[in-house]
Amino acid sequence: MYFAALLARTEDGWEASDTELDDVETLSDLADLAREASPDDDTVLVLIEQEEGWFGVVRVDGEEDPRVYVSDAAAASRSSYGEILLTDELLGRAPGADAADLDALDLDGTEDGEPDDEDADDGPAAAGSADAVPHGPVGDAQVLEDLGVTEKELLSLAGDAVNEIADALGASEVLETVR
Repeated sequence: MYFAALLARTEDGWEASDTELDDVETLSDLADLAREASPDDDTVLVLIEQEEGWFGVVRVDGEEDPRVYVSDAAAASRSSYGEILLTDELLGRAPGADAADLDALDLDGTEDGEPDDEDADDGPAAAGSADAVPHGPVGDAQVLEDLGVTEKELLSLAGDAVNEIADALGASEVLETVR
């Protein structure tokens, strides 16, 4: 089960809204959705959680690029919501690295997938290992540092992470209204 919410910081404190991610396909779409929640270019946090699996935090400050933290990249990669957050940049891959996978496939008609002599060192296993999604956290672990959640605290969160983050921000009551 997934839960996603927007927390927008205003001069009166945090405002929460439940968010539907069905129409969000990219991190850019998610950042635009967050910006719509704060017309004054205040900080907006998108909190996404898969129960007992992983959680992610996306921070959008005005027109700046979004900052992302994902607690377990491998678990998130198996989720459509996680795939939105796991950009090539976040995973340390060159943009379009998936295209290299297509180049590595054996489409030249050799039998049983045996490589040609000239392609012997460029098999799919060699290309795939560079694109493996790491187990564990990826991204900006200091994304909430100035809001009172240290890197060490963020890295240690598990289970009910979204509620713990909201509690540390003083936004647990407003988050509960959308849960």
